[in-house]
Order: sequence, then structure tokens, then C-alpha cells
Amino acid sequence: QLDPTTLPTDYKTQDYYHDFFNYSGIHRPVFLVARNRTHLDDITLKTKVEGEVGIVEYRADIKGEFGSVEVVVLDEQGNDVCHSSEPSGRMKVDNPVLWKPLDAYLYSFDIRILDAKGSLLDHYVQTVGIRTIEVKGDQFLINGEPFYFKGFGKHEDLDIKGKGYDDAALVRDFNLMQWIGANSFRTAHYPYAEETLELADRLGFVLIDESPAVGLRFLEGDDEFFSAERNLEPLLEHHLETMERLIKRDKNHPCVVMWSVANEPADFEEGSVDYFTKVVERTRELDPERPLTIVSCSKPQSCKVSHLVDVLCVNYYFSWYTTPGRLDVLEHQLELTLKKWHELYPKPIIMAEYGADTVAGFHSSPAAMFTEDYQCEWLDLHHRVFDRLGFMVGEHVWNFADFATKQGHARILGNRKGIFTRQRQPKAAAHLLRTRWSNA
Repeated sequence: QLDPTTLPTDYKTQDYYHDFFNYSGIHRPVFLVARNRTHLDDITLKTKVEGEVGIVEYRADIKGEFGSVEVVVLDEQGNDVCHSSEPSGRMKVDNPVLWKPLDAYLYSFDIRILDAKGSLLDHYVQTVGIRTIEVKGDQFLINGEPFYFKGFGKHEDLDIKGKGYDDAALVRDFNLMQWIGANSFRTAHYPYAEETLELADRLGFVLIDESPAVGLRFLEGDDEFFSAERNLEPLLEHHLETMERLIKRDKNHPCVVMWSVANEPADFEEGSVDYFTKVVERTRELDPERPLTIVSCSKPQSCKVSHLVDVLCVNYYFSWYTTPGRLDVLEHQLELTLKKWHELYPKPIIMAEYGADTVAGFHSSPAAMFTEDYQCEWLDLHHRVFDRLGFMVGEHVWNFADFATKQGHARILGNRKGIFTRQRQPKAAAHLLRTRWSNA
């Protein structure tokens, strides 16, 4: 049941405002696990690099009585590179092989919980990638090297299966992202299946991990979403709980380099400042290592929360939702807007969404909306602007593939902004992006 206190925030009548189909039912694998009374409840891993040494800081939360702990870090060949007998500590890996974008290397953190007699009570292996993240000036650094995000906003959406998880489809999506030259994506607009993150870890894809806080913008009528007259405490409590659950689940994945606490909220309202200050402060308490963002689609001079974030992620659809069909004004509008953002908030900027609905096989000359020609020209104009602006650190096209939405006059059998069709076949824009990203 969806209501104003849930994430996404919607109503029981399903007259919802987020632009993806609200599938019901269990859409991911569910497992029941029997555990000993004494068991490993959680592991927290953090990595650093100090000179020629990799640091793995760890904390094991153990429930119940136990005698001793055995911890070992193994390389990909199974060799012991460091070990410990403490439930928490700091281990050193000499001359580590770093986890890098599209060049992943995963160590194994192997922990055993023993009773007083040395018998095994619990055993768990967690992969760990040694890497560093830093936002410095106008740059996003991974392992001290500038990183430029190339990729997509995605959705867990398949033809026939809907939101249902599918191993083969997951591999297909990653194969297509490798083919096109992408190196990253945003989990728009909710946490994805754990299997997705595990494969991203293994393949070296970089993720912006997003909470399901989408829809914090619209109400019936003209009421303010973050109005002082509304009781926002239940929603805020749920939002904080959601961030805690997201970080607890995904904190050990090297692929996750940034948290997105919300997508397109009413960040132009005065009430959004207090609300998001609390969300951001709590998120930083839970994970002080990773940068965070709030994805905005507001005018830069109207946004009231961007001072809270480390990286500006913005969504714009010039010459689509605004000035539709006017490709001649796109560059000017986009460049002016991005420069204004950076003038007000001198931070790195990622274009987190930009896309044009395109029906595969539709063509026209001159380019007209909904044709493949328009999508290609539209993207190319954006890229010209990005390449002129040194503070841009990424481009995530909306969307990886066509996806289902509720029915409406603005949707032609769903959202058609995909670079691939819903059946994962490339449109003309896929070849344009492959040329750009493979040569970049």
C-alpha cells in the first residue's frame, strides 16, 4: 500500500507520480537462512591506500558467546595476504592490486567464528575491493585519478517479466554496457537487486546508489510538499530508516561510490532545507567515507539544498519537455544552466538524466521528435556542451532501455527514451554513444 509516508510517496488509488510502472508482488529472490545462536550479524569494511600499502579496516558484529575469531584476506589466487585474530581491526596489504573502474580486482575477506574449544560456529566470505574515493575541487577521484561517469539511468524492467529478477537479463544488460563503452550507472530510483551490485563489483562498473525517495515533489492541487502544515515526521522517519537499510546492505561494495538520497524533490521549497539537512546528516553519520548527492531538476537559483551535497547531479530535458522540437536553442539553454549551477555551487556536476523519447525505426529529415534522427542530434548537442565545461564529471543518459510506465497521453507504450529497446536491441543512438564513449 502506497501513501504519503512511504517511499515512493503515493496514494492508495495508485494515481502515482513517479514515471515507472508500479509492479506488485515479490520480484527478487527470497531466502530463509538457518543460523547458529552465535553468528556473524554484520561486517563493515573500509579501505584506504597509504603509499604502497592497502588498508582494510573491518568490524565484525557478532551475536552470542564465542571463543575466538580467525580473519584472513585472500588474493584472487587464494593466497593469504594478511590475517588477524580480532573481531575488529586494521589489516595491511602490501603492494595491493587496486579495484579500478572496468578493471576490477577483488580480495576475499574470510572470517570464522569459533567456540572456546575451537569448533566452527559461523563462517562468511565477503569480497572486498581496495580503492579510494575523493571529491576535490571540480574533480571526482577514484584511486587519486580523475573519473568521468559514462553511462545511464536504468530501471529494473523487462519485457514479459516486468520487474522480476532474471540472471540472463542481468548479464545481457552488462554485456551491452560493456559493448557501448559505459563505465557506470545510477540505480534509478531505488536500490537494485544485490546480484546487480555483485556483478558490478566483479566487472568494475561504478554505481551511484539511490534510495527510493522519488515523488517528494507532487501533491494534489498546489499545496507545498514540505509545508510546515503537513506532518512530515512519519515520512522523515521512514526516509532515515531507508537510508540506514540501504547503507547497511550496500556499504561493502566497491562499485558504490556515492549515495543519492532523493530524486527530483521539491528542493525549491523552504521546508526542504530542514528535511534534507536531517537526511544528509544521518547519511553522513552512517557512512562518512562516500560522497552524496540529491538529484535536482530545479532551476539552479531556486534550489535550496545543493549546499548540502558533495556532487551536483542534475536532470534536464531542454528541447523536449521545454521548448519541444527546438534543437536550435538547446546548447544555449543547457550551457547557461550548467554554468549557473557551477557559479552558485562550485562543485563537480554530473548530468544525471538527459534523454528524448524515440520509437525504434522512426526517421525524418529534418529531425523531428520521437525519431531516431532527433535522438541522435539531441544527444550530440548535449555532448558539445559537456566537452566545453571543465567542471562536468559525468553523463548518464536517460535511459538505458525503454521501460513500462502507467498509461498516459505523453507515453507511447511506456517511456521510449531508451538507447536500447525494451527487448535490448540498439537504436541508432547506441552507435553514437559507442563511438563517443569508446574513443573518450
